[in-house]
Amino acid sequence: MNLALMGMVAGMALGFAGYFGGFGAFLLVAALGAVGFVVGRLIEGDIELGDLGDLLRGRDRRR
Repeated sequence: MNLALMGMVAGMALGFAGYFGGFGAFLLVAALGAVGFVVGRLIEGDIELGDLGDLLRGRDRRR
């Protein structure tokens, strides 16, 4: 599945959540989508937990 199609599906899910569930449901779906994205990247090995912690703290490991 290419990125454009995945983006369209995510946008449609957020749109349905916002329309039928209100703004709270929209935020919940968006937050859970972000968590799912990060977990997926961790499983694929694209990022590591140390990188994620540094990102949240604002540190740059590339220096």
